[in-house]
Amino acid sequence: MLENFLHTPWIELVLVIIAGFLIGLEIKAHRRNNELKKEIGSVRTFTFIALIGYIFAKTDIFLYMVGYLAIVIHFSIFYYFKLKDKYSSISIFLLFTLVYSFGIVVVKYSIWFLLIIFVVVVFIYNLNRRLEHFYTIFEANEVETFAKLLLVSGVILPLLPHEQIADFIPISYFKIWLAVVIVSLFSYVGYILKKYLFHEKGYLLAGILGGIYSSTATTVVLAKKASNNATPYLFTSAIVIATALMYFRLIGIAFAFNVNIAYKLILPYSLLVLLSIIIVAILYHRSKNDRSKIIEENGDKNPLELSTAFFFAILFLLMVTVTHFVLNTYGEMGLNMLSFIVGFTDTDPFVLSILSSKFDITIDSAATAILIASGSNNILKAFSAYFFARNKTGVLSASILILLGALTIISGFII
Repeated sequence: MLENFLHTPWIELVLVIIAGFLIGLEIKAHRRNNELKKEIGSVRTFTFIALIGYIFAKTDIFLYMVGYLAIVIHFSIFYYFKLKDKYSSISIFLLFTLVYSFGIVVVKYSIWFLLIIFVVVVFIYNLNRRLEHFYTIFEANEVETFAKLLLVSGVILPLLPHEQIADFIPISYFKIWLAVVIVSLFSYVGYILKKYLFHEKGYLLAGILGGIYSSTATTVVLAKKASNNATPYLFTSAIVIATALMYFRLIGIAFAFNVNIAYKLILPYSLLVLLSIIIVAILYHRSKNDRSKIIEENGDKNPLELSTAFFFAILFLLMVTVTHFVLNTYGEMGLNMLSFIVGFTDTDPFVLSILSSKFDITIDSAATAILIASGSNNILKAFSAYFFARNKTGVLSASILILLGALTIISGFII
């Protein structure tokens, strides 16, 4: 009923006119605020263009095309003389084209689509001023980095076969590269958030964002910084929150690959996250006299490198093969021992091998193995924190991480 009412001609006409009027008003305000010289087009001009576009679109598509051709010819003559004055911007022409298209958008699609286009036009028109700061920190190789993300996810992944590689490798090439894509995406999102949106916002936020893509690396970085700072509670809270984000990340990865195992992991990981947050809150409260902004870091390392992606794929394939061998030879006890050992390296390949491969184990056994691996990884981070800090921060961080590691491993045996 509402949809039919909104698509009555007079409602469409009013909304098109209002949208054209507001675009013209926005441009006039921009010119006045920036003291720009007068150009072609006023508020009334944009309103008339929107009105003409709607009438022509409603009447006949050929008439609509003739109307647009007239606009193109008019602006061609206008810019021919403007180019003599070394004026080359075509933004006004593009805006006139967009406003002229409002009519056919409403006729062919819907009012809601027109509203989306209107919002996008206003946002883009004002975007340049908001990007001035971004231009100063943006690195040229970031476009290449994003292209790499598209390459690994949108180009390579669909081309890979879904069949199992071999009897002793119970996984397909597609699943291997899907794991690379998932981990790369987590890493890239954390990297972008930390570098461009939340840079220099404090050590605690650095721990949160760093934990999204690597709690182990974040622990090492923060421990190194803590070695020269007498702020143990602040740095320890950042190190612990990075581990809490590791639990969140593992739950997210589990849901991406195996929902049944993910549901099994939700309760223990949620309790561990809650405990970690309570510890962080206490430590952060005690650090209120120590807080300072994060020190400028040279080189937030971009985690999305193709060499890293290929190395992860090889490591993942190796872990699948080893896990398959251990399960067939030593059973679930061997798997638990392997889980504890791989926790002292990079846990992601092992966790993903459990989640995405067709091993002959129960959901409980798979969840136990993942919990043991993440628990032993906490013990590795405890040693790293103590080794690189070598002060009160190191002792405090190591103690808490060992506690969390032990609880994680124990939870693996009682779920």
